[in-house]
Amino acid sequence: MTLEHWAKYYSVSLAANCRIDVEGFLPVLNQYYGDYLTVAVFIIMGAALVGGAVGMSKMIAPKAPGGMKGIAYESGIEPAAGGWNQSHIRYYIFALLFLIFDVEAVFMFPWALQVEYFDSIGMGLFALVEMFVFIVILLLGLVYAIRKGVLKWE
Repeated sequence: MTLEHWAKYYSVSLAANCRIDVEGFLPVLNQYYGDYLTVAVFIIMGAALVGGAVGMSKMIAPKAPGGMKGIAYESGIEPAAGGWNQSHIRYYIFALLFLIFDVEAVFMFPWALQVEYFDSIGMGLFALVEMFVFIVILLLGLVYAIRKGVLKWE
């Protein structure tokens, strides 16, 4: 697209020395970039807030490195071994299962609040079937975990 075509398309006049008259173009720019400018300002403000908090923490935090500060803390008891200790994979899988069912609850509460609305617009059965499919998929995952023996605490 040439400059003349672009100027004609956006109804911007060209002067003799190819400078663009921005009076007709400025409202379009403001409308287009207005929302992005708001988001950019909030991102910059958030980054400045986080950077300021981290900087203040670095400036006012006490700095007294010593031998006891580097030791792993175990509820006030002297550590028996080094800081590195392997955990059984079962604990991680148990935590992931908890997280999955916790997220399920987060998805179910808004759905439960909107069931009447879905029914009023004629989508009540659809919403009920969708939630039933969601719960069945999660229950299949739970049955799989039980059959694999993940939930047996030894």
